[in-house]
Amino acid sequence: MTSDIERVYRDESRRVLATLIRLLGDFDLAEEALQEAFAAALVQWEHDGVPANPRAWLISTGRFKAIDQLRRRARYDASVAALVHEMDGASWPVTPIDGDGVEDDRLRLIFTCCHPALAADARIALTLREVCGLDTEAIAHAFLVPPPTLAQRIVRAKGKIRDARIPYQVPSRADLPDRLDAVLHVIYLVFNEGYSASSGDSLTRPDLSAEAIRLARLLVDLLPESEAIGLLALMLLHEARRDARQSSSGDLVLLDEQDRTLWDRELIDEGCALVQRALALGPPGPYALQAAIAAVHGEAPRADATDWEEIVGLYDLLMEAAPSPVIELNRAAAIAMRDGEEAGLTLLDAILERGDLADYHLAHSARGALCRRLGKNAEAITSYRRALALATQEPERRFLQRNIGELEALSS
Repeated sequence: MTSDIERVYRDESRRVLATLIRLLGDFDLAEEALQEAFAAALVQWEHDGVPANPRAWLISTGRFKAIDQLRRRARYDASVAALVHEMDGASWPVTPIDGDGVEDDRLRLIFTCCHPALAADARIALTLREVCGLDTEAIAHAFLVPPPTLAQRIVRAKGKIRDARIPYQVPSRADLPDRLDAVLHVIYLVFNEGYSASSGDSLTRPDLSAEAIRLARLLVDLLPESEAIGLLALMLLHEARRDARQSSSGDLVLLDEQDRTLWDRELIDEGCALVQRALALGPPGPYALQAAIAAVHGEAPRADATDWEEIVGLYDLLMEAAPSPVIELNRAAAIAMRDGEEAGLTLLDAILERGDLADYHLAHSARGALCRRLGKNAEAITSYRRALALATQEPERRFLQRNIGELEALSS
């Protein structure tokens, strides 16, 4: 029975939480109600079995647990007593809305968490915590900040929503474009955490990637704008390669070494079609351009058939649209494939010499790979060791350790 409850928690807890936040109007109260509902499920389902609609059971139970908790508080606080009276007299829809309609509670929640009244970093942190259930440590790692700092950021964001009475709703169509960028950013961060987990034993977390794709599909249906379509395309094209990204033993497999017969051609075809749709809507933005790059990789039947000229050209456009050190790093890697390792290494070293990406393990790993291909084994070992000191994901650490071991064996 415990395994059944764990499965329900994994599959339904974020949906239940989103609906409880809508019903109760308070993040902390909803989170407490969620935990109490699952605690009750541990007891009752052990005897009665899992109900036919566990989500509705949990929402109903969580709502009653919240009201009971408020009744206890009402003995000491008149304002809480008034709230309990209001809740007791309210009509409570207890079954969540399914499907991809704009009434989806998780879509409501993500727009609430991304409200412009909140600081940009708080929007992302709150959404990753509340919509997707990432723990504080994982989010803090993504932001490169201490966990206590991240926790306070989330607490302040919840307080702002409560004190400013930010509505729990999908914005009107007129307001959607202004709110879209923050939402897209959040969805992409969620996908990245699922596609390449920030830390831990597993390379990926498919549940998070699937959630991000689902949210992106909702947005595209709601607002078929170029960047929303581009983001969905980008995620599908990456998702298509998931099964080829790791070996049967869970080790990392780089793009040029992947078995392309494992790629999901249906997702690639859908992603490529979405890229064309996004590009046809006007000047491409950063997500549409990244999706176009992923499409070039997806359409190449073999690694040595990749059109690196087109990819470099797309990176040039991407640097104009959204310049960043990470994009510059990826462009340097593409130039290494087009023009040779020395050309790529020169660009990469310039990035590192500026101090950009000094603590980014993938930059040092990329440098190690270029040095190794150039026969600069000592430099490659140094770069791989620096990457290993920064990496927190076990499959990546094993990959780096394996490269260091191979190079040290050659040196001896």
